[in-house]
Order: sequence, then C-alpha cells, then structure tokens
Amino acid sequence: MKTFTLTGGARIGRANATYPFANLYVDENILKINASLVGNLIFQPQDIISIKPYASVPVIGKGIKILHRVEHYHQHVVFWTMTDPETVISEIKETGFLEKTDFPLSEKDLSIVQQQKQGGFPLKPFVKVLFPIIWNVLFLYDLIPFFLGKDEGSPFGAGICTALGLLFFTALLTLVSEDFRKLILKEGKTLDDVKKSAIFILLISGILFAAFLIFALS
Repeated sequence: MKTFTLTGGARIGRANATYPFANLYVDENILKINASLVGNLIFQPQDIISIKPYASVPVIGKGIKILHRVEHYHQHVVFWTMTDPETVISEIKETGFLEKTDFPLSEKDLSIVQQQKQGGFPLKPFVKVLFPIIWNVLFLYDLIPFFLGKDEGSPFGAGICTALGLLFFTALLTLVSEDFRKLILKEGKTLDDVKKSAIFILLISGILFAAFLIFALS
C-alpha cells in the first residue's frame, strides 16, 4: 500500500497551526490531518468533494484546500505546505485515495464515521469550557486589584503564576500520564494527537512561570 506523509501547518475553521505543528497522512483508504489542539481530522474517500491548490499569501501562504462532506468538521480546511501544492495533490492521487470517492461504505468506513461525529477538537467539551474559566479567574485575581489601585505593586502575582503553573502541569501530565489523558481526551484520541502542542505549551509555560515567579518575588 502506497502512503504519503508530509509535515506542515493547517487551518481548520478560524484556528491555525503553523509549521511544523501539523501532519498529513494519506493512503488509499484514509486522509488524516493531525494539527494537535487545532484539530485532528480523518477523511475517507467518500467524504471528499475536491482537493485544490490554495494560496492566501504568495510564497509563504500556500497549501491544499480540502472540500468535504463531513458535517461535524469545519468546512474551511487547509493544509499549509512548503512543497508545491500541485505536487502534493499528485502524491495524494498516487496513493489511490481519490480513486475511491464513489466506492460503497465498508464496516471500517463506519468506524471512521463514529470518529468524525466527535468533531476535530481532541479534548473533551468540559476541558474546553472549564480551563479558560479557571485561567481567566486566576489572571483577574491579580489584575483587578492592580487596576483599581488597591495594589501598588506589580500586577504579576500569585494568580498569574498559579495560572501558568496550572498550564505547565496540565501539559506535563498529558505527556506522562495515561490516566490523565483518558480524563481530558475524547474517546479514541491518543498522545500522538496532542503531543506537539503539549510539548510546546510545556516549554513556553515553564519559561513564563519561572520568569513571572522571579519577577513577583523580586
């Protein structure tokens, strides 16, 4: 079975993942875009209307646009690539994926439909709602007293440090704990679906946490 893989970026709806935070995988039966927290999409040939070259900004903003029939995914799906889009489409055709667009569904295809019904975002709905609320409350804990003039010191205090620490340990637990991943990831999602974002968040939040903590204690 011929396969085609490529590292790049992706735009799913209004969310964008820059290079190298997205991967494209294609064989004769499936096309996958793994853009980590931006979205994990899987298509069968019957889902595809067309795959066309796409450009938003000359040279740097080029890729392929996937027009599809999956109602649970955003309609705007673009995979960004440094490779010529026509070459990418040619490689996809070589796998035989686009030759099966009129084939009847099989049992394997029905299992893909079940994955599609969960949508592209890999985290469970409660995480998407709860985490921003906690994050904002912790930031406001520091910022409101500062802007009201009740705190003449720095606006960077315990609340912001706690928020960054929470982000750091959430990313860390996602990487090392299977039980924690079961708690926050949708059924069928794995570490590979969020690994790049988790590592990036771990590094950035760790650096910011250390910087803000030093600033708050100084």
